[in-house]
Amino acid sequence: MAAMPSLFDAARECLDAASVDDKIALTHRHAAAFARGGLAIPADAPAPEPIRMPGRPPRPRLVHPRDLPRRGFGSDEGRAAFIHSIAHIELNAVDLAWDAAYRFRGMPADFYADWVRIADDEARHFAMLRERLRALGRDYGDFDAHNGLWEMCEKTAHDGLARMALVPRVLEARGLDVTPGMIVKLRALGDDDTADVLEVILREEVAHVAAGSRWFRWYCERAGIAPEPRFRELLAEYARAVLHGPFNVEARSAAGFSDDELAALVQAAGSA
Repeated sequence: MAAMPSLFDAARECLDAASVDDKIALTHRHAAAFARGGLAIPADAPAPEPIRMPGRPPRPRLVHPRDLPRRGFGSDEGRAAFIHSIAHIELNAVDLAWDAAYRFRGMPADFYADWVRIADDEARHFAMLRERLRALGRDYGDFDAHNGLWEMCEKTAHDGLARMALVPRVLEARGLDVTPGMIVKLRALGDDDTADVLEVILREEVAHVAAGSRWFRWYCERAGIAPEPRFRELLAEYARAVLHGPFNVEARSAAGFSDDELAALVQAAGSA
């Protein structure tokens, strides 16, 4: 009998896919295979290969965040640019979830189950946003974007503890802070269809950030490290430039942030 396909090979295939359609389709296919027990997690798998960049389409053009124009919601063009920016984050989040599943070996089975499920969710979020973009006569790739999420992924490739602290709990958690206000603005403009999509994403992202909290604490416990002081250290080392308040205390508390960690975020953002 042929050996069962490996989760690590499946994750790498999703990461390497340059076509957006291929990346999304492969993500759903491999997540379904994993859910039905069709992908093995081999204990003797070789070390992960380095990934400088995941597969990406030729567009959008990636630029520095300061070079992205600021657009209001008042026009269809501005709203399309906003939806595009969120879609870009969700597509990056697909790669980030697969990278966690691919890169960090020897973890409990629940770790892989979490990140495969999250990759599947993020792919669905991207598809919903792309549908809204197309309804406005635009598509993914029509606006410039930045590469900040993947850059933090590279910076934390050597350290699962830092990855769990910083990617889900700092960069991706930013959505918990800003999305409620975006939903209010969209509804005021009569764009209930986009607001409804963001409601789904906001609800599900709480669980995604909570997975980061859970595995950050798991790494800390394994290393005998107190999580709150370590979180403060990591914020100071990596994240001051990307922290912006105010923070959604209710959503972040639901996603596993302690009062001390919320205070650390406010302090780090204030000293940025």
